[in-house]
Parts: sequence; C-alpha cells; structure tokens
Amino acid sequence: MDTSGRADLVTAWAVGVGIGLVTLQVTWLVANRIATLFLGAPRGPIIAFTTAVAVGIITSAIAGKRLARKIGSPSSTLPATGEMAPMDR
Repeated sequence: MDTSGRADLVTAWAVGVGIGLVTLQVTWLVANRIATLFLGAPRGPIIAFTTAVAVGIITSAIAGKRLARKIGSPSSTLPATGEMAPMDR
C-alpha cells in the first residue's frame, strides 16, 4: 500500500473517531438528564457517562471500519493516485 492509501485510511479512521465523539456528547447530554431524573445525583451522571463512553467507542469502531472498508474497496469512487477525476460537462 502506498502512502496515499495509508493517508486515506488514517483519514477514514479519524472521521470515525470524530463521529464517535459527537455521539458520545449527544448521548451524554440526553442520558444525563434522564438518568439524573430517575437515579439521583451521584449515580445518574456516572451511569450516563459510562453509557455515553460505551456508545461512543462502539460508534467510532463501526464508523471507522465502514469508512476504511469503503476507501479500500476497488469500487471506490475516489480517483486512483496520480489521476485526475473526470469533470462532468
């Protein structure tokens, strides 16, 4: 694999991690509100954060794997190294 292919894979995994972090933040906000209502202050936020971290890690792994597989597939829509993408006229 050339350096361009590696760079694309690193980018795919970085985007997957970013998606996972956004998911962690949204899950944390929603779960914290709900868990604090039902479980109270000390337990609610701990359970909400633990849930958010688990969901964020799982989402990062799934998103990164899907994007990396799409980049590495031969039917990818990305142009080959050194080639220009065709322009639609």
